[in-house]
Amino acid sequence: MRTIPLSITRRGRPAILFFLGVTVVILGMWPLATKAQVRDSVRSDTLQSFADSFRLAEIRVLAPRTLTATGGVGAVEIRLDSLGSVPIPTLEEALREMPLVLVRENSRGEAQPSLRGATDRQIAVLVDGVPLTLGWDHRTDLSIIPLTAARSIHLLRGLSSVLYGPNVLAGVVSIDVARGVERLNMPPPATFSSALDNYGGVILGGTIAHPIESGGGQWLLQGGAGFRDRPGVSIPSGDSGIAGDPALLSSEGDLRLNSDVRHADAFVSARYQGDEGAWMALTSSGFDVDRGVAPEIHESEPRFWRYPDQTRVITAVSAGTGRKETAWGMGDLEASVGFDVGSFRIEQFDSLDYESVIEEEEGDDRTLTLRVLGGHSVGERVDVRAALTYGDISHTERLTSSGERDFRQRLWSLGSEVEWRLDDLPGWESLGATRLSVGVSLDGADTPESGGNPPLGRLGDWGARLGLSSLTGGGRLLLHGGISRRARFPSLRELYSEALGRFLANPDLEPEVLTGVELGLTWDLPAVDLQVVGFHQNLSDGIVRVSMDTPEGPKRQRANRDGIRTTGLEVVASGAWGRMQYTGDLTLQQAWQIEDGSDVRVRPEYEPVAVGGLDMAIPVPWDLSLSGGYRFVGKQSCLNAEPGSMDTLSQTHRFDLELRRFFSFEGRSTLANVDALVGVTNLTDNAIFDQCGLPQPGRTFRVQLRLF
Repeated sequence: MRTIPLSITRRGRPAILFFLGVTVVILGMWPLATKAQVRDSVRSDTLQSFADSFRLAEIRVLAPRTLTATGGVGAVEIRLDSLGSVPIPTLEEALREMPLVLVRENSRGEAQPSLRGATDRQIAVLVDGVPLTLGWDHRTDLSIIPLTAARSIHLLRGLSSVLYGPNVLAGVVSIDVARGVERLNMPPPATFSSALDNYGGVILGGTIAHPIESGGGQWLLQGGAGFRDRPGVSIPSGDSGIAGDPALLSSEGDLRLNSDVRHADAFVSARYQGDEGAWMALTSSGFDVDRGVAPEIHESEPRFWRYPDQTRVITAVSAGTGRKETAWGMGDLEASVGFDVGSFRIEQFDSLDYESVIEEEEGDDRTLTLRVLGGHSVGERVDVRAALTYGDISHTERLTSSGERDFRQRLWSLGSEVEWRLDDLPGWESLGATRLSVGVSLDGADTPESGGNPPLGRLGDWGARLGLSSLTGGGRLLLHGGISRRARFPSLRELYSEALGRFLANPDLEPEVLTGVELGLTWDLPAVDLQVVGFHQNLSDGIVRVSMDTPEGPKRQRANRDGIRTTGLEVVASGAWGRMQYTGDLTLQQAWQIEDGSDVRVRPEYEPVAVGGLDMAIPVPWDLSLSGGYRFVGKQSCLNAEPGSMDTLSQTHRFDLELRRFFSFEGRSTLANVDALVGVTNLTDNAIFDQCGLPQPGRTFRVQLRLF
């Protein structure tokens, strides 16, 4: 008899047989052995949980209140307990399951989002109102932001409100933990999650929650921790058409070279909800990461980097009055303070054996954000809202070869929006709920410390947004549109960093300005929920990467271009066909980069003409649910710095499958429910490139359990 090893190694392919066998037992035999389980009620619970798992594809246009601008900015919400990717995902893993958003890993090993032709630095990422994208680089690495503490994620696409603060051009990713005026639903008192894959990747995590009743309100205390250990990601099969140096793919044959990650995180949060509507919240989370950076296989001199130490602590303190009656009407006030402190160390090696360190970079980051938001009614038909946001960013850089440099940047934004309700005006009675909003903002930045370079003068710009939405068709059809102008100031890293010799600094970068218009509809039909949005955007002085010849060889540099123009159409649909649930999305766009002083047009990097996907799920025998996902990305262009030309990435396809079962045990109040899943990602083992020379993982099997 052949013995299957129970240990998982870097070459642990046989281990998947063991895990599959264990999971089959869990999915099929355990319910037969538990007297507490009732088949009819379990089937009902299973179908309900099955439906809940597809809420991430539900289409919503968020109500025009607090920070959501009128004009019907489209939004998609994910409940974290509904995700099938992994039980305690990172922000990257969650966003890769969202429609209409692209996520790619860059050559620094960082995962970054893209929306409608807008890049990572033009999209805000907020945790309980604290912007993670105000910092040294004006973006955040999605792959290392844990969601152990998160309740939900909201993705606001396109022309978002002017009240979100500086540098928010083209969308917002908002992660909710404890902040907000809505009363929190009580989470499970405890959860435990685990996942294993066939290459030895391990995920473990758990949370606890405890409510406390007090005079006049209720407290909710939560805490938790997560651990992820990934020895590496798999390599697509040899017939996938991967071009480049095989030595830069792997030194072991199974796993991608230098793609290991060890990640630990923990969080605590406290929330007070008063009976009269006032609330307070505190959230603090931190993580520590040791990870490699996979080299680009298409370059003769790729990065040989590791992050042996990367830490970050994010704390948000916020409070609000809730909606209150005043002598002049109804109003509310909210204030928040955010502390974002982190450090990192990069080791640069001389070869792919990663033994001899030739340069080190250390960085310390400290970002303080302050935010005040208030609103008040004016008469019966008008609401006025205003927000003040301030960010103070400090960064210390230490290089082995050149010593220490200090940088500091300050960003601020003052915005105001006025909203009119038009449907009850004389002569407008035939309209459904109709809202018109106008918003303006003043934004500014300065750089008092610039690492020994001449500091930039004070920069300033303005923003504006006009939005309109109208509910018609018996309350089932919402028409919405908007026009917007916003500016983004260059980050400290874009201005001054040389990325360990790979880039040329450019302290002369100008702010980029995005002007856009969108028009769409959201239609609640009997068989399908449908949202269609057309958009046109022009990015003036867009900051892009270019290739520069130097005596040391070709290098990259960030430079302004006259404009990047994007025109496109977004479609999202979700519904049911018989017993099958589905959600699909499609983005069609044409993006052109206009060269300075000429009529030459080129494709900007990583802007495919077509992107889309389809997810389906159906109940199958033995109270299981079977789901499948398909994603495709059209042809893309990418800069190949060595020849100084644009390469083409071919169209890619990806298929995923999951088999899932929910069951529960009566008579238990804690850890009484089980969510068991077996899945395979990239079923066909295709080579799918996020960026030139950086393929995504090949076929990967996983088994996971979540108890709650």
